[in-house]
Amino acid sequence: MYLSKEEERMLFGEFGYAVQKAMEILVALGKIYDAKKLVPVTSAHISGVSYVNVGEDGLEFLEELASDGRVLVKTTLNPTGMDLDRWSFMGINREFAENQLRVIDVYKRMGIEITCTCTPYLVGNAPNLGDHIAWSESSAVVYANSVIGARTNRESGISALATAITGKTPFYGLHIEENRQPTVEVRVPQPNGEFEFACLGIVVGRLVGDCIPLFRGILHAEPDELKALGAALASVGGVPMFHVEGITPEAEKYTDRTMERLTLTHSDIMSVREEYADEVDPELIFLGCPHLSLTELKRIALSLVKKNVRKRLWLCCSKQVKLEADRLGITQIVEAAGATIVCDTCPVVAPIRDLGISTIATNSAKGAWYSRNLNNLSVRLLSTEECIREATE
Repeated sequence: MYLSKEEERMLFGEFGYAVQKAMEILVALGKIYDAKKLVPVTSAHISGVSYVNVGEDGLEFLEELASDGRVLVKTTLNPTGMDLDRWSFMGINREFAENQLRVIDVYKRMGIEITCTCTPYLVGNAPNLGDHIAWSESSAVVYANSVIGARTNRESGISALATAITGKTPFYGLHIEENRQPTVEVRVPQPNGEFEFACLGIVVGRLVGDCIPLFRGILHAEPDELKALGAALASVGGVPMFHVEGITPEAEKYTDRTMERLTLTHSDIMSVREEYADEVDPELIFLGCPHLSLTELKRIALSLVKKNVRKRLWLCCSKQVKLEADRLGITQIVEAAGATIVCDTCPVVAPIRDLGISTIATNSAKGAWYSRNLNNLSVRLLSTEECIREATE
C-alpha cells in the first residue's frame, strides 16, 4: 500500500504514540483488503462505547491512546450503556456507572464529541454526497452510504478511532465507485410507515446477505422510514448500503442494469411478525433503535396525550433531540403520561439483564433482533401504535 512521506512519518512514530498505533492499525487493515492507498476523511463515528463492550482491557488500550492522541476530524460517539445523567433512574449500579464514565472521559480527552447516539447525522455529523468518512455502528453506516451518499465501510470502533486520530482511511470497499453498485433488484409493494419498512428490511436482509439491493416499487419514503429499513437490513443481513429507485441519491446510476430479481408481496413482508409474536408480558417497552428523531418523538407524544402508561416505556433518543423536545413541550407530554425519555443509551447496549429485564416489546427490527440474539431476551415485535397500546391499556 502506497504511503505518502507524511503518512510514513506517522507510521514511524514522528507524530507520537497514538498516531503511530492508529497508523499501524490502518496499514494492517489496508493490507488485508488490498487497499492501494489511504484517503482523507471528513468525519468519523465510533461504536463499542458501552462498558459492556469495552471492558477493562479495552479501557486500558483507550487510556494509552489518550496519552497523546487527539482526533483530527469531526468525531462523534455511539450510545453508552446508560443515560449519563439519569443512570440511577434506569437501575444501573454505581460500579457500572463509574466505569462507564471512565470510558466517556477517555474519549472526551481525545476531542471526541460526547453525542452518545447511533444517529450522528441528526446531531451535526452530517457528511455530504461523495464524502469519504469512517463510521462504525451498522445502522449509521447503511444510512450514510444509502440516504446521504457518503462513502464508508462498516468500520469497527477501533478502526474508526484510528481514522479519527490520523484523518485517513484505507481506500477499499465502499470507498470505490464500482463496489457501490447493486447486485440484486427487489420489487416490493409500497410499505406503509416505519414499521413496514423495518419488516421489509428483515425479510430482504435474510435473502440478500451482504449484497447491495436496489428497491423498485417504493414511491415515497421519509428519512425515518429509510432509517428503519437500513437498520434492519444491516442487522439481519449485514447489508452495507441499499438503493431505492427515484429516492436515494445514487440509485439512478443503476436503474438500467440487469441483475438478479426478487419479488415480494405485502404478505411476505409482514410474515416476520409471526417470528416475534411471543405472548409473554413485556417488562419493558422501548422505542428508538436507532434513536428517535424529533419527528418521531413528536408523533409518539401526540399518541400519549390523555393516556396513562402502566408499564415501563422508554423512548430512546440523543440528548440533543431531547433538549429540543424540552423546548417544544414534548417532554412534558411524555412524562405526564408516565413514559420516560432515555438519552445516551438503548436496551441493546445497556446491561439490560442486570436490570432484571428478560422480556421486552419494541417497534424496532434491529432492537428485536439484537435483544433476542445478543441479549437473550424474549421479544415481541409490534408497531409503534401497538407498543403504545401495550404500555397504556
